Parts: sequence; structure tokens; C-alpha cells
Amino acid sequence: MHTDFASRERSRRYDWLRCEQLEQVCFEPGRENSNAGDVAKFWNRLSHERDLWQQGLTHVAGVDEAGCGPLAGPVVAAAVIFPKGWMEAGLPSKFRGLNDSKQLDEAEREKFFERLTTDPEIRSAVVTVDVETIDRINIRQAAWHGMNLALDRLQPRAEHVLVDGLRIKWLPYRQTALVGGDAKSYTIAAASVLAKVTRDRLMRDLDKQFPGYGFAEHKGYSTPQHFAAIEKLGPCAIHRKSFSPMKPKEPELFGSADPTDFRG
Repeated sequence: MHTDFASRERSRRYDWLRCEQLEQVCFEPGRENSNAGDVAKFWNRLSHERDLWQQGLTHVAGVDEAGCGPLAGPVVAAAVIFPKGWMEAGLPSKFRGLNDSKQLDEAEREKFFERLTTDPEIRSAVVTVDVETIDRINIRQAAWHGMNLALDRLQPRAEHVLVDGLRIKWLPYRQTALVGGDAKSYTIAAASVLAKVTRDRLMRDLDKQFPGYGFAEHKGYSTPQHFAAIEKLGPCAIHRKSFSPMKPKEPELFGSADPTDFRG
């Protein structure tokens, strides 16, 4: 068991032995010893959820987004609630290797997406915020708006939310902000996978509607291929007009006139 689990964890790109040990504690609670259990309480990726469950809460959600950085396409937010019963049982073995979506390859993300969305004990919601909204209220507000909408769609309603990044002051939920939370919390990691896979699929569909830009490959991010396509074809309907190079340049204070020419 130990050898098999360690090999799995190494394949998931964990770089240090303690992380492997903590993951083992999380998946196999019966293997805890006093020292490992104390450390795991603070470091394993279900510890934040467990702490809240132990306070008497039942519906603890993780929320995350995908697509803040691209030049084109929507931003997608997702929220996930794991069952409280996992406080004792630990994360099911089928979720071994679940991680921040950026640390998983496409096949791994698709695998976990399927398992997360078909597990009857998991509650989840995904929201897409379009380019028009991004340009109107800015990308940060659009991402937060999407997170709020995703949380609002969860049934039952979340009692506490684990947020990836900084605290969202206006979010109408009790929350814990975790910088780098998608690598510290399994519910946030799950939300990051749902958001990323959903957005990638959307961008592949949009590639068919707007051929020539390479959206299926780069998903709207700032790649040389993408910049070259914009230079050749110009921006299309799903490019974010509030992002450079689509954003209009601010006019110069003196226009194009020679500032040394003071002729009256």
C-alpha cells in the first residue's frame, strides 16, 4: 500500500517526502500516528475543511476561477461542496492526485472533472461570465461576480467558503481566504478543475466559430501564435477590448504636435 501510494504521489509531481506523508494521512486516516496526525491537521489538503466541519458546519464550499489572464474568451467560476462524512472517511481513493488544475495535464483534469461531476455526494456549480461583462466591470470584478453566482447556485447553500486568493469583501458568505488555495484545499482544487475544464471546452468550441486564432490550442492566452493572429486578422468578437493590445491607447496630452513648437 505504502509503495503504491508513494509512486502515485511522485507521479503527481510532489517534490518532497513530507508532502507524500501528509497526503497519505489524508487518504488513509487509519494510518495516522500522533506526530503525523498533528502535522496533517495543519498541512494536508483537507485540513481546512475538517477544521470547519469540526466546528459544527456541514456545507463547506471551495470556490475558484479560470481565465483571468487570457486576452479572449470568458472567465469561468466554480464552487464545490464535499460531504461532511469525508471528515472521518478521508478523500475517496478515486480522487488521489487531485490538485490545482494548473499542476495537472489535460487528461488528468478531464478524469477528475468526470469523477467530480458524477459523484452523487458532491455538490457543484459552474458559471461563465462573458467578455462583455469583463470589459464593463473589469476582470477582477467579473471573476468575483462569477464566484458569487456559482456559490448562489449551490444547493444546499454554503455555510462557509474557502476562497482561492484574497478575501472578497462584498461576498455575502462567511469565508476563509487562502493564497494559493488551489494547492492547499481539495475543495478549491476541485473547483479549479471544474472551472478550467469547462473553460477549455468552451474555447475549443469558440475556435470553430472564430477560426484562425488558435483558440483550441492556447485557449486565449498571450502566446506568440495568438499575437500573430491578432496582428493578421484583427481582434474578433470574443477578444477583451479592455485588454492590451485591443485596448485603445490613451491620447497623448499634446496630441501629435511637436511639444517644442510654441507658436501662438
